[in-house]
Amino acid sequence: MIPAAFPPKEEIARLTARAFLEIGAVHFNAREPFTLASGLPSPTYIDCRKLISYPRIRSMLMDFMAVTVMRDAGFEAFDNIAGGETAGIPFAALVAERLALPMTYVRKKPKGYGRNARIEGNMSEGQRVLLVEDLTTDGGSKLSFVDAIRETGASCGWTSVIFYYDIFKETEAKLAEHGIQLSYLCTWWDMLAEARAQGIFDAETLAGVEDFLNDPRAWQAARAK
Repeated sequence: MIPAAFPPKEEIARLTARAFLEIGAVHFNAREPFTLASGLPSPTYIDCRKLISYPRIRSMLMDFMAVTVMRDAGFEAFDNIAGGETAGIPFAALVAERLALPMTYVRKKPKGYGRNARIEGNMSEGQRVLLVEDLTTDGGSKLSFVDAIRETGASCGWTSVIFYYDIFKETEAKLAEHGIQLSYLCTWWDMLAEARAQGIFDAETLAGVEDFLNDPRAWQAARAK
C-alpha cells in the first residue's frame, strides 16, 4: 500500500533513531572503539540489517522511506527501485512494494559466469532508477552501483538510505559531482540526541561520541594504530 501520511522530517528522524536504539542496533564505546571496514577506529557502530527481523519497526521505517522519497524527489520520479548488494536488497523490495514499482538489484561486481550480470531483474533503457541502500558513510560505495545502473541506459540521480552518517563534509559533494542526490531518514546527530533523551548511555560515553562526530578524521587519526 502506498503511504499517504507525511510526518514532519524531524519526527521521522526521532522515531527512526528510537527504533534503532530500542532493538539494540546502535553501539557506542569511546573507550574501546570499533574497527570499521576501512580499518579506522570509531566509537559508533550501527547494524541496519537487524531491522529486517522486527516487523513493526521494519514496516514503519519503510513507510517513512517511501514518503521521504516522494517528498524529496517527487511522486512520479521513478520507474524502478534498485537495491545494492547485499544490505540494500530487502529494503529495496519493501520500498518498491510501497511505491508500486518494479524492483531490481545491483551486484557489487559481475557474477563471473553465465551472463556475467551486475543487474538482476528487469531494468531497461530510459528508466529512472532509485538506488536503495541501508546506510551511507562517505558515499563512495554508491558510485559503483550507480555506474552499473547507468550502463544499462537507465538514469539514476537519487539514492535513498535509512541511515546517513552526516559527519564527513565531502559526502554530499562527492555524490553531487556524480549527479546523485541523497534522501535519508536519520543521522548520527539524531541518534545522539535520542540516546541523550532516553538516558541509554552514560554521560562520558555520549561526550566521547560527540567529540568524534564533531571531528571524525582528527578523532580517528589520534587513535589509529
